Amino acid sequence: MQGYRAALLRFDAGDVLQRVDDALVIVDEGRILEADAFAAVAARHPDVAWVDWRPWVLAPGFVDTHVHFPQLDVIGSPADGLLPWLENYTFPHEARFADPAYAAAMAEVFLDELLRNGVTTAMVYCSSHRASAEAFFAASLRRGLRMVAGKCLMDSNSPDPVRDETATSLVESQALIERWHGRGRLGYALTPRFAASCSEAQMRGAAELADAYPGTWVQTHVAENHDEIAWVARLFPQARSYLDVYDRLGLLRERSMYAHCIYLDHEDRARLAASGASAAVCPTSNLFLGSGLFDFGAAAQAGFQWGLACDVGGGTSFSPFRTMLAAYEVARLGALTLAPQTLWYRHTLGAARAMGLGSQVGNVAPGYDADFIALDDRATPLLARRSGAAASLAEWLFSLIVLGDDRVVVQRVAGGVPLAGF
Repeated sequence: MQGYRAALLRFDAGDVLQRVDDALVIVDEGRILEADAFAAVAARHPDVAWVDWRPWVLAPGFVDTHVHFPQLDVIGSPADGLLPWLENYTFPHEARFADPAYAAAMAEVFLDELLRNGVTTAMVYCSSHRASAEAFFAASLRRGLRMVAGKCLMDSNSPDPVRDETATSLVESQALIERWHGRGRLGYALTPRFAASCSEAQMRGAAELADAYPGTWVQTHVAENHDEIAWVARLFPQARSYLDVYDRLGLLRERSMYAHCIYLDHEDRARLAASGASAAVCPTSNLFLGSGLFDFGAAAQAGFQWGLACDVGGGTSFSPFRTMLAAYEVARLGALTLAPQTLWYRHTLGAARAMGLGSQVGNVAPGYDADFIALDDRATPLLARRSGAAASLAEWLFSLIVLGDDRVVVQRVAGGVPLAGF
């Protein structure tokens, strides 16, 4: 067993975010055994050694519901919108991930960036090449991380270097499931890139694999961009909507994550909620590519689950602070205010629940994986001034959301193991 003494952010049984000013978190065999006031926990475990991380604040590791591993080096690439950005930057770069050595080297850089920013769990897209998924899973396993990922499926309307063949893509996906799903803390997601890049046969095959391997996930994109929506409508004229394409083919289900969900109508949102599927909300990407604004009010009314996501490389930062701030600003444009505690929830426990991992990650509480970070609210002079003047937990959280970056994250623990090298 190992203890960590610091202040603590945790969600109580009612999902209310609390701050304990002096706490002791005890880790045993990769899980949290205790997380409460220092005096009480220390009295119950007088023989447990602990490290003193005061005046830092322990918090749940951030959970990112949608990010592209092969797009690390296209972040910040200018384009006139989603489809030109894919054509001019993303697809040419993703072609390089056919090389196992290149994919392996990039997996280390990608995981470093996630962890540098305090993200300990993510739902990740690999490229269409099996080598990219093998590299990502191997690197995540070595670090003991809880990650969900999958090889992109894209057998249609895609450049040759990234287009796969229908039958081979499904055989490779099955082999990856059998090799990696449930190994360590890894999970596999069947990953049709988006409806325009996949044949009906490929998407139906992905749904059949999800049926055959219970506990796997499905992840894809929907209703992100007007041009994309029009393209999908031409390709699938029998479908009522973009979301309905996936529904007809068996891909709208529990443990499925739909990125963006900007241009859904009332019927789509109701169906999303009824199916048990979730949305990955990507505000920095949607703003950068000019795709549109997620309707937080309509999401609340429909009642479907959602979590925040950086969506690198369309997204402009790995930082959850940047993502939370962008979500706040997008909501304000719709005359809605998201409380700081709500933003924090949607990037930790709420995001974990959207992924179906709400009993495993996203909180610092007994029984959860020991995935947590230490935050320094004095990381920069301006942040120190503003956080020090905060009159409430909400003000303090918001000072981090507005002024924080990777410098705020000073320690990382994943699966009970402190991670060095940052």
